[in-house]
Amino acid sequence: MASAQVSLPLPLLPDGWSDEKDFKAIGTLSSATQRNIEPVGPHFLAHARRKRHHRTFSEDDRIQAQENVKKVEDEDAGEISEPEDPLMLQRDAKDWKGQDHYAVLGLSKYRYRATEDQIKRAHRKKVLRHHPDKKAAAGSTEDDSFFKCIQKATEILLDPVKRRQYDSVDENADVEPPSKKDTKKGNFYKLWDPVFVAEGRFSKVQPVPRLGNDKSTKEEVEKFYNFWYNFDSWRTFEYQDEDVPDDNENRDQKRHIERKNTNARKKKKTEDTSRLRRVVDDALALDERIKKFRTEERANKDKRRLDKEAETKRLAEEAAKAKEEEARLNAEKEAAEKAEKAEGKKAKEAAKNAAKKNKRILKSSVKDVNYFEEGGNASAGQIDAVLNDVDLLIGKIDNEELAALAGKLGAKKDAKGVKEVYANEVKRLVSVGTLKDGEVKSLVA
Repeated sequence: MASAQVSLPLPLLPDGWSDEKDFKAIGTLSSATQRNIEPVGPHFLAHARRKRHHRTFSEDDRIQAQENVKKVEDEDAGEISEPEDPLMLQRDAKDWKGQDHYAVLGLSKYRYRATEDQIKRAHRKKVLRHHPDKKAAAGSTEDDSFFKCIQKATEILLDPVKRRQYDSVDENADVEPPSKKDTKKGNFYKLWDPVFVAEGRFSKVQPVPRLGNDKSTKEEVEKFYNFWYNFDSWRTFEYQDEDVPDDNENRDQKRHIERKNTNARKKKKTEDTSRLRRVVDDALALDERIKKFRTEERANKDKRRLDKEAETKRLAEEAAKAKEEEARLNAEKEAAEKAEKAEGKKAKEAAKNAAKKNKRILKSSVKDVNYFEEGGNASAGQIDAVLNDVDLLIGKIDNEELAALAGKLGAKKDAKGVKEVYANEVKRLVSVGTLKDGEVKSLVA
C-alpha cells in the first residue's frame, strides 16, 4: 500500500529574536525519580500466554475460542443441553420448512413452552459452536449449511407471528391419544391428561381446564367436556403454504397459488376440528366417571320414578278410600233418608189413617145421637145439614185439632154432650177467625 508523507515544519521565529535576551524560564525541572513499571492488561496477558505455551497468534485464538464454547456449554448444560443428531448437522439450509427448529437450537424438551430468553441463549450457544469463523479457526472444513439452519430457526422462533405459525404444525409437540386397549389397562387420567394439555396450547381461552381424577365432581367433569366440545382454537396452517412467487410478471399464477393456499388452510382447519372432536368423543366414551355419573343418574331417576309411583299409588289408595268412605256415607245417608222417608211415609200414613178414623168418629158422633133429632128419625135435610157442618168443621182444623176433638167426642154419648163439644169448638174457631159467626148452625145450641 502506498503511503504519503506530509512535512509540517515548526513556525518561524520572529525577526530579531535572540535566546540570550528573549528566552525567559518560567519554571525548573524536578529531580528524576526511579520507579518499577509492570506490564498489565489483556494484551499483555495474551502475550504472556503465547510465550508460556509457545503458541502462534492463530493457535492461541483457536484454543481460546474452544474454551469459550466449552464455558458457554457448561453454563447452559443443565437447561439447554441435548445431543446433536449427525443427520441434522447435514441438513440442507434451503429445506428450512422441513427442519425441527426447536431441535436445531437444542430446545426439543421445551418446544412451545420455551421462553424468549431460552431461545436467545440457545442461539448463542449454537453460534459459538457452529459459526463458520470458529470452525475455520479450529481447522474444520465443514460448510456453513447448519449455521444457516440455526439462523433460520432463531429468526422464526423469535418472531411471535412466525413462531405461532410453526407451533400450529409442530407435530413433535403433539401427544398421540392412547388406544382403547391401553386405556382399559388403567391409568386413564395419566394417559389422557397429556393429550389435552398438548391440545390446550391452541386454545384462545386460558387457562384450559384439566382432566382431573376419579374424585372430580360431576360439575367439574361436565365443565371439562363442555369446554372441549366448544373448543375455540387459534391454530392456523399458513406455515404449510406453498411458496408464492415474488416476481410480478406472473400475477395470475400468484393469485392461483394464494387461492390454493387459502382453500388448503380451510380444509386442514376443518380436518383438525373433526380430529379433535373424535379425540374428545373417544375420551368421553372411555371415561369411567361418565359411566359412574350415568349410573348414579339412572339410579336417582329410578328412585324418583319409584317414589313418584309410590306417591301416585298412595294418592290413588287415599282417593279410593275417600271414594269408598264417601260412598259409604252416601249409602248411609241414602239409607237414613230412605228410612226417614219410609218413617215419614209411615207416620203420614198413620196420620192419614188417624185423620180418617177421627173423621169417622166425628161423623159417627152425630149419627149416634140421631143427628141431634130428638123424636123419631132425622130427616134427610137434617142429616145433610149436620154432615155438611161436620165436613166444614173438619176442613177448618188440622189433624191434631181433629184428634183432640175426636177425643172429646169419644167420651160423650148423649146429644147434649156431643153438641156442647161441637159448640165449644165452633166458638173457638170463630174466635181465632177460622170460622165466621153463624157459618155453622146445626152444631150449636
